[in-house]
Amino acid sequence: MSKLVDMTGIEKYFPGVHALKAVQFDLVPGEVHALMGENGAGKSTLMKILSGIYQRDGGTLKIEGQEVSPTTPREAQNLGIGIIHQELSLMNDLTVAQNIFIGREPRKRFGRLDEAALNAQTAEIFTSMNLNLDPKTLAGSLTIAKQQMVEIAKALSHRSKVLVMDEPTAALNDAEIAELFVIIRRLKSEGVGIVYISHKMDELKQIADRVTVMRDGEYVGTVNAADSPVSKIIAMMVGREVKEEPLQVPDLGAAEVALQVSGLTRNKEIHDVSFSVQKGEILGFAGLMGAGRTEVARAIFGADPKDSGNIRVHGKTVSIRSPKDAVKAGIGYLSEDRKHFGLATGMNVRDNIALASMDLFASKGGVLSDGEMASTAQQYIQQLGIRTPSDRQEVRLLSGGNQQKVVIAKWLLRDCDILIFDEPTRGIDVGAKSEIYKLLEDLAEQGKTIIVISSELPEIMRLSHRIAVMCEGRLTGILPGGKDTTQEDIMHLATQRAAAMQVTGTV
Repeated sequence: MSKLVDMTGIEKYFPGVHALKAVQFDLVPGEVHALMGENGAGKSTLMKILSGIYQRDGGTLKIEGQEVSPTTPREAQNLGIGIIHQELSLMNDLTVAQNIFIGREPRKRFGRLDEAALNAQTAEIFTSMNLNLDPKTLAGSLTIAKQQMVEIAKALSHRSKVLVMDEPTAALNDAEIAELFVIIRRLKSEGVGIVYISHKMDELKQIADRVTVMRDGEYVGTVNAADSPVSKIIAMMVGREVKEEPLQVPDLGAAEVALQVSGLTRNKEIHDVSFSVQKGEILGFAGLMGAGRTEVARAIFGADPKDSGNIRVHGKTVSIRSPKDAVKAGIGYLSEDRKHFGLATGMNVRDNIALASMDLFASKGGVLSDGEMASTAQQYIQQLGIRTPSDRQEVRLLSGGNQQKVVIAKWLLRDCDILIFDEPTRGIDVGAKSEIYKLLEDLAEQGKTIIVISSELPEIMRLSHRIAVMCEGRLTGILPGGKDTTQEDIMHLATQRAAAMQVTGTV
C-alpha cells in the first residue's frame, strides 16, 4: 500500500538540545497509527515538523511519494495535513463557528461575511460529530472538554488526508471519547490516515492499528497494536518496567482536620457541598464532566466567588475572596488548564517556579536575588526530574508533563499546607504519572492535605484515601479508598441525578 506520510532520518535541534535524532515514521491511508513515548520523547516535535510549525534540520519528508518541506501550517494544510494540538488555541472572544472557519469564512457579494452560511456549515460538522453545540456560542464560555471538541471540528473542516491528534481525549469523559472513536472510525473508512498521540494505554487496543514508540528523541520501534501487550509498549517507552504499588490507605485516626467546607454554593454550578479533609489525607473527587468538581476547587481557592458557605482551615474560619487570600491561608491550586492559569508561558522555568513566592527572594529594598532563585529552581528541577536544558529555558518550550512539574514546583516552594490538584496527570505519560503519584503520596506522608480531581477512575482509585463523588453540582457520597471500592460503586454515585443528595464528609 502506498504511504500517505513517509518520514526518514528526521533531525531537529533547539538551543542546547538535540530534540530528534534520525527519527522515522510512516502512515498509510485508512489507519490509526499511535505515536507513543514519555514526555520529552519528541512526539510533538516530530508532528510539528509534519504540520509545518517547525522545519527539520535533516532527513526527508514525503507526502504521497513526493518530497515536501512545509514551512507554515497553511502550507501543510494545503498538502492535506491537519493537526489537533494538545494545548488549545481557540480565540475566546470569537464564536465557535468563527474559530473553525477563521480565514476561510464564506462571503456574500462585495466580500461581506455570510453569517448564515458560516453557522450552517459549522452546524453540519457538529451534526456529523453528534455534538450538541450552538455555532454562535462564544469559545471562551465553553468547558475545556467542549473546546477540545471544537478543535477537532476545526481540523475536520479542512477535510484533511492526514489528521494528527495530540492527546485528543485528555479532557473528555467516557461518553465523549466513545463519540470521538466513532468519528475516527468513520474517517478511517474514508481513507484518512490518523496519527494518534496519547498516554492512555487502554485506548490503544480500542483504536490503534500500529504503534510507533519514541524515547529521548530517538525511534525505538513499530509494532502491531493487536499483537503487542501494553506491558511491552510501556517497556519500549520508558526503557524499564513500570510497577505500580497497590494503594495503602493510612490509619489517620484522630489526625487534625485541615480543611472543612460547609454548605458551599455557587449559582447553578454547586449546591450545598460539605466535606472535610484530614492532615496527611488524599481526598479524591470523582464525577462525570460537568459534575462540579472543578467549580468546587475554584470556589475554595477564590478563583470564582461563592454565593454562600463556610471554609475552615485548621479549625479557623477564613474569608477567601481571591486566590491571594487562599494562598495566604495556605491553599495552593493546580488548575486543569496549566497553560492559561498555572504558568506564565513567556517566562523561564526559574521565574515560574518562584512566581508565587517572590517575597522569599526580595531584599528590604525589593530587589530580587537572582542567585537564590536560580539555586532554588535547580533544587526543584532535580527533585521533580524536570527535563529542561537549564532553569533559563522558556516554559512554553517544555513538554506538557514537564510544564506540569513546574507548576507543582511553584506550589511546593510556597509550602502550602493544602494542595488541590485538578487533573494532575492530564497529558502526562505513564512513566511521569508514576513519579507524580509517588510525589503526592510523599507529600501526604509529610502531613500535607491533598485534594485530587481526576476524570480517570483508575487514577482516583490509585491515589485516594477517600473518594468524594459528585453529580450535577451535588456531593452524592463519599467512599472509602482501597480495595473496598470499585469503579461501579463510583459510577453509581456519579449518575444519581434524580436522587442527588447532600452528604457530609465527616472523618
